Amino acid sequence: MNSGAGKIVEDRRFQHIAVIKGGWSPEREVSLNSGAAAARALREAGYDVVEIDAGRDLAARLAVATPDAVFNALHGQWGEDGCVQGLLEVMGLPYTHSGVLASSLAMDKQRAKAVFEEAGIPSPEGKIVSRAEAAAGGVMAPPYVIKPNAQGSSVGVHIIRPGDNRPPAELTGEEWALGEDVLVERFVPGRELTVAVMGERALCVTEITTALSFYDYEAKYAAGGSDHVLPADLPADVTERCLDLSLRAHRALGCRGLSRADFRYDETADGETLFCLEVNTQPGLTATSLAPEQAAHLGVSFSELCAWMVEDASCLR
Repeated sequence: MNSGAGKIVEDRRFQHIAVIKGGWSPEREVSLNSGAAAARALREAGYDVVEIDAGRDLAARLAVATPDAVFNALHGQWGEDGCVQGLLEVMGLPYTHSGVLASSLAMDKQRAKAVFEEAGIPSPEGKIVSRAEAAAGGVMAPPYVIKPNAQGSSVGVHIIRPGDNRPPAELTGEEWALGEDVLVERFVPGRELTVAVMGERALCVTEITTALSFYDYEAKYAAGGSDHVLPADLPADVTERCLDLSLRAHRALGCRGLSRADFRYDETADGETLFCLEVNTQPGLTATSLAPEQAAHLGVSFSELCAWMVEDASCLR
């Protein structure tokens, strides 16, 4: 992949860009960081940028800003699940990342798994239950994972291991605001892998390691919470399968722009398993984020990546 900004973006269609960030999902802080980083990068690339901390008055603020295109740096519910994408479609504003349907499908983990199954993409066994059922225990033989069906960044994720008395009390607490339905999924041991897709190209495979119990919110965003090995030290055929499956998942969901697929790979004396866990349609753009790291590994700077995403922006997708 070429490294020059002029070669990544041949002709510019847009100049005045609104970066929307923040919002009110549990991933607000991550989004603020992603948005600030993207805004800096776009200014470095020569764009005129206005930053908007998205609230329920977003439509009015965009109407005042009159951007040529919108860089969507929101994460989590409302900003990543098709809702804000629908608003931008109605306003006729080209926007980055995936459209309404792909965003909605990818955010709903169980429906995404159904798409994966239809496309022949292996995914762990799972089912939707109420959080009350999950809190009562016994919904699946351990080890298994309980995760909100429509959240990202490992918010609210818990691993239930053999010998655990019962799932965490958080599931029954009044402070729980992550939805009444949760996904219970068979825990897949092994190595944590991820692949970013940029348009129609799978970039490379990163292995993620952490000293914490699993790759949770803290591991993802705290300084030193995880280590990234890229390219991952894998057999050539496993690398190729990861690249192929990530691109197939991107296409099956109807994604556009930048996405990232997460995998678990386990190799034992009895054989090997490779499962796609989920696709993130708006990967993080923080200092510890994986997709920009992969792009940089292939010679695409962060400002070039952000400029490419802006010029890829559109409606009606």
